Amino acid sequence: MSGTSLDGVDAVLLEMSGAQCRVLAHSYQPFNPGLRQELLRLNTPGSNELHRAARAANQLVLAYADLVRHLMSCAGLKPHQVRAIGAHGQTVRHHPQALDEAAAPDVLSEIPTPGYTLQLNNPALLAELTGITVVADFRSRDVAAGGQGAPLVPAFHLAMFGRRHEAVAVLNLGGMANISLLAPTDDTPSQVMGFDCGPGNVLMDLWCQQTLGQAYDAGGAWAATGSVNAALLSHLLDEPFFALPAPKSTGRDLFSEAWLNQKLTRFQQLSPADVQATLAQLTAHTCAQSLATSNMQFAAMLVCGGGALNPYLINLLQNSLPKMQVISTESVGLPPMQVEAAAFAWLASKTLAGESGNVPGVTGARGARVLGAIYPA
Repeated sequence: MSGTSLDGVDAVLLEMSGAQCRVLAHSYQPFNPGLRQELLRLNTPGSNELHRAARAANQLVLAYADLVRHLMSCAGLKPHQVRAIGAHGQTVRHHPQALDEAAAPDVLSEIPTPGYTLQLNNPALLAELTGITVVADFRSRDVAAGGQGAPLVPAFHLAMFGRRHEAVAVLNLGGMANISLLAPTDDTPSQVMGFDCGPGNVLMDLWCQQTLGQAYDAGGAWAATGSVNAALLSHLLDEPFFALPAPKSTGRDLFSEAWLNQKLTRFQQLSPADVQATLAQLTAHTCAQSLATSNMQFAAMLVCGGGALNPYLINLLQNSLPKMQVISTESVGLPPMQVEAAAFAWLASKTLAGESGNVPGVTGARGARVLGAIYPA
């Protein structure tokens, strides 16, 4: 998995036995600066995009292949002992809603133009380099069926973290934040909701890079030196996405450096640390408010992704949700940086079994669909 945070690649080796999953090995490789900058640039229009995107996809797959070989070595396995690689790819554009082509009509203008989601990848090359079957392009089928293509992890969250007699929320704090709302598993049928809340770490990281020249605010230490500015927070929350009903998803297409800079034009007098504290509060507030979309009473919020390693942000969440525990997924057996990669290994197993991987009530798709394309070893 390589997500919208653009920090690097997480990989897990997942052993599955029936409904039980166990991580045998985990490895992480940061992006080299050149690849990271190119992936970031490819999130916006630019020159020679097709060539640059193809080259970046190949470089990404070389990183994927390195991690696969490392995991195999750690576990003492040969390629034939691994059923498949679930390879998500790197999202660079996400426009799942039908597109308005009125400004540029063509011969098909009378037909509504479907939306799309684009993850850079070269699964054929990955299969060739590793000798292992690859499952990729998980999101496109859901979008083709009228869905958002995201989030796809709620079904995995239910399988891994669902509780028999208690409702639980699972919050992924990556570049973007997405949440799964899981009814007790003894409910029939077991209710699963999920959607993107908005920015997770992306705006905090952008501001840290702009101001300090650092990739991120480690542990939220810098944000902790500032104070939340109520006027700026209100201005940030004045974004139509936050008021949209589910199903909904988002990405850097909306919450970008340009979006942040435009929002900050009226607040040049604020100290940089106060801006950082306010951006952290934005993430905590929108994630906490997402629970209000359900009438369930939640026993806990389990947090995964890089934001789970930010004590300042976790404290903001806990203060916003005083009636429940806000805890890392590590407390229930799966470290926060392994959850997303494990989810796409699990989704790959669903694809190979010919089973659906999406939750139509989450993504808005017209029905359950088998996700992904298979590239045989």
